[in-house]
Order: sequence, then structure tokens, then C-alpha cells
Amino acid sequence: MRKLLLAAVVLCFAFSLQAQELPNTQIKDLKEGKKVAFKDIVESGKVTVISFWATWCIPCKKEIKNISQQLPAWKKEADFNYITISIDESRAEGIARTYGISQGWNFPFYIDPNSDLKRSLNFQNVPYTLVIDKAGKVAFAHTGYEEGGEQEVFKKVKELAK
Repeated sequence: MRKLLLAAVVLCFAFSLQAQELPNTQIKDLKEGKKVAFKDIVESGKVTVISFWATWCIPCKKEIKNISQQLPAWKKEADFNYITISIDESRAEGIARTYGISQGWNFPFYIDPNSDLKRSLNFQNVPYTLVIDKAGKVAFAHTGYEEGGEQEVFKKVKELAK
């Protein structure tokens, strides 16, 4: 009975998340130093993958590294954008910026310094990955990371990018 109840709660959450409009919450571009609305970083008509991470999160760094290594090949198969957003506090902004630059990230990276976006999206832990469809709706959400888990994300991207 507990499993059935848990499954019902998870399904309800998944459906409510998928119907959710993207929030207008302000985040900060770590390359340019400007504040921008979250919903404005998602390009209309294009699938977007967003990895939420933190400088202290080893699985987050591993996931982003694995995705970034595969991006060139993936981009040949599907047209999509990739973005990362740090949930570190504002005092760690410099560390997050330096980390992204030192890793050679050639995709946009942002910070949610007061966890306003994290609260808006109602998630607790990182790594947290979202796939936004062409209509700007959340099509897939996943918490945690296991080696190879990025393949599940890319499978969803290919479905949506058709």
C-alpha cells in the first residue's frame, strides 16, 4: 500500500512539474555578471538541458564533465542548448565562475545565489537536471547522478528535438 501511495505522489508531482510555467526568477550570468530572468535563458523553439550543481558536489561535477565531453557528438544528432546553474551561495560566486572557466565550459553558466530559483522549481538536492521542451515546458526532471545517467537525458533530448 505504501508503494502504491508513493507512486501516486510521484506521478502527481511529475505531472504538476511538467505543466509548470518557467519562473521569472532572477539568476546571475557568471560570464557576464548580469542578472537575467530564468525563463529568458531558455530559447523558444529549442530543447534545453539544464544541470543544477554546486562547487562542493562531486557527482554534479562528474555529470557536467561527462555531458560536456559528449556535447560535440550529441549536437550532431540533436539541436539543443545546454546550460548549468550553480546553487552556491553568493559568497561562492567567484569559485563557481573560476571553476567553469578552468573547465573550459563553452556553454552558458549561471548562479542562483539566494536559492530563489531552487525554491521556485521546488527541488531539494543536486545534481538536478531538467529538460525543457520546445514549448518551454519541463518535459523531464531527474535528481542525482550515476555514471552513464546522462545517456537517459540525451535519449529524452533526441525525442523532443525531432
